[in-house]
Amino acid sequence: MSHCHASLLPSRAILAIGGADASKFLQGLITNDIGKVQGSQAVHTGLLSPQGKILFDFFLVENGGRFLADVARDQIDELAKRLAFYRLRAAVEIDQQPSCQVAAAWGGTPVSPDGAVVYADPRLPALDYRAFLPEGMSASELGCDEATEADYHAFRVHQGVPEGGLDYAFGETFPHEALFDQLNGVDFAKGCFVGQEVVSRMEHRGTARKRIVPVESEAPLPAPGTNIEAGGVPIGSLGSVSGSAGLALVRLDRIEDAVARGQTLTADGVSLAVRRPAFARFAVPATELPA
Repeated sequence: MSHCHASLLPSRAILAIGGADASKFLQGLITNDIGKVQGSQAVHTGLLSPQGKILFDFFLVENGGRFLADVARDQIDELAKRLAFYRLRAAVEIDQQPSCQVAAAWGGTPVSPDGAVVYADPRLPALDYRAFLPEGMSASELGCDEATEADYHAFRVHQGVPEGGLDYAFGETFPHEALFDQLNGVDFAKGCFVGQEVVSRMEHRGTARKRIVPVESEAPLPAPGTNIEAGGVPIGSLGSVSGSAGLALVRLDRIEDAVARGQTLTADGVSLAVRRPAFARFAVPATELPA
């Protein structure tokens, strides 16, 4: 075995989008440029509401003349319906792929067994790889030590990378708040897509006051969804939690005010500090845990 770790992700599922018009069809809908999806090159992207909020987020990989979408399992039916709604008379076929499973591999380079599709995670090099595996194939066949999905999420949290449905609510969150602009989830140079006007305005005006950031404590953090407060005033809420580390969607301006007042951030009585992800190009107010 190599030093890499690999885990099946049963919370994810695969949707195939094919047909003569598939590329043009997707290009008019998604936040990223479908032209980047070539060979083993994938994109992470979203499908937004007309108001610019994320309805679905997913990865797209080309395989066998079709695009394979790696999407949250509990969203796959709704994504298929939404794509069918937009399809109209376009030559596009949309099919679920129940005989395939999603995996992630990190800490090294996995092998690519027969029947598998292995690609670099397009959000961040530190996230390493994702894969589509035939039903019945174990994650260990990627040549890595087998891990659990919880292990993968702990790794993701450590990298400061959010996941839809866990760290932000679909239908309520703008791409900038979910770090799409920081993690290659939106292409501001491409043509129109649903919700583009709102996303472009936030980019050009720098109006994203909420961001998902890593949080840490000296004690185990409370459950996801717990309010984060400063001086008794809510300034955000916890998302994914792994022991004393987690991610949180917070108001950066309110954290700045709390720092100026000397207030400690807490979640259900547990003191915590926020930090800026290594990849981030935005400022995060410096907070400290109480001595």
